[in-house]
Amino acid sequence: MSEEILINVTPRETRVGVVENGMLQEVHVERASKRGYVGNIYKGRVQRVMPGMQAAFVEIGLDRAAFLHASDIVRPALPEGAEGNGHGNGHTPSISELVHEGQEVVVQVVKDPIGSKGARLSAHLSIPSRYLVLLPYAHTMGISARIEDEAERTRLREVMGSLVGENPLGYIVRTNAEGQSTESLAFDVTYLGKVWRVVQENIAKTKVGERVYEELSLPLRSLRDMLTDGIEKVRVDSRETFDKVVKFVHKFMPSLDDRVEHYDGERPIFDLYSVEDEIQHALKKEVPLKSGGYLVVDQTEAMTTIDVNTGAYLGTRNLEETVYRTNLEAAQAAARQLRLRNLGGIIIIDFIDMVDEEHKRQVLRMLAKGLARDHAKTTVYPMSSLGLVEMTRKRTTESLERQLCEPCPACGGRGTLKTAETVTYEIFREITRAVRQFNAEKLLVMANSAVVGRILEEESAAVAELEEFISKSIRFQAEEHYSQEQFDVVLL
Repeated sequence: MSEEILINVTPRETRVGVVENGMLQEVHVERASKRGYVGNIYKGRVQRVMPGMQAAFVEIGLDRAAFLHASDIVRPALPEGAEGNGHGNGHTPSISELVHEGQEVVVQVVKDPIGSKGARLSAHLSIPSRYLVLLPYAHTMGISARIEDEAERTRLREVMGSLVGENPLGYIVRTNAEGQSTESLAFDVTYLGKVWRVVQENIAKTKVGERVYEELSLPLRSLRDMLTDGIEKVRVDSRETFDKVVKFVHKFMPSLDDRVEHYDGERPIFDLYSVEDEIQHALKKEVPLKSGGYLVVDQTEAMTTIDVNTGAYLGTRNLEETVYRTNLEAAQAAARQLRLRNLGGIIIIDFIDMVDEEHKRQVLRMLAKGLARDHAKTTVYPMSSLGLVEMTRKRTTESLERQLCEPCPACGGRGTLKTAETVTYEIFREITRAVRQFNAEKLLVMANSAVVGRILEEESAAVAELEEFISKSIRFQAEEHYSQEQFDVVLL
């Protein structure tokens, strides 16, 4: 499988695209005006304790107070055989026992502010490197569940045991560490030790609301998390960023030095694999399938739904076979869309009903296979009797649509507008209401041109009746800048 990372840099925006076999799989956007906060560590102050929610709101210098749950202060019960400090019995004390208003706390952002919600915080600090994650407050050793080979897990545990020794800090061995040498892991242990010392110094000298540790910029963060032997090329279209990337790769992944190249072609880098077109397609609700079927992706506040339709695909054998083939293709496409659109939280996929149990199992396998390369943690539940698959995907940042778009000012994000007929009758009711409340000789109605046109043509008889009923004349004025639902009734 051919895989490349494309990094596009402009003065105010940086974008990273992951392309597999010439097809865009992921896109990440970071703007200078609003860089994400996930991974940053702050010195905060408890603003308000909410016992009913088992949580506290903490001021860390952002626009809105951030949310800290009691379970993110107390470490849960540790795995059997692991050592730990703090509360480790699985019982979470009351939030009032853990923090009080005005208390200073050192916290890390684990989820960016999304919609109307503030950032989500944790008091369990973690600092990632290439192969490890440092857990400074937990004397424990964990190994990524994605490393399945038992012999390799044992080797990594032994290597880390020899490197860490009596070090009181905790570590998690990341998936990237599989097959890595002792030297590579030793480098990361040393690097994380230096970073933690700097963080401790910053904690001691910074004021409340100030940042004590900043996560890497998007290009370096992407390479730290995604650059593996499987990546053939990393192309960067900015000379300045290319120099930073080369230094970073040389320091942390010297064996992959030759994979990074500066792109200075005439065509914009994101046009190489039609990435710009793919981003535009990812903002639409409908996703066409090669078979003629299509997906409909709906993102709501509570969850994301993906509906599968056969569309024009009629199949060649029978209905069950047609449905099965469409669902197989849809499972693959849905997995890609979740990564591409960065959709998270609760996701419901409504596959077309299938009778054959083996077909259902194969569709779920195809979905799992498509999600296997996803960097975000996903959990898929069995298919229900209605053909629905419930799943979750870890969400840390806004989806692509919410990063690039805003609600339509005309419909307020509903996706529909009241018809001109509906607005016409709203205007008639408002006129009746206004003349009962206030005295006026005549009335002026300002509304969208389509609504005014309809009133003067199709509702002229109704207007005459209304004028007679209220004993006042009504004048209508078309306003081009008014939306279809907008109108004003002015008493003259």
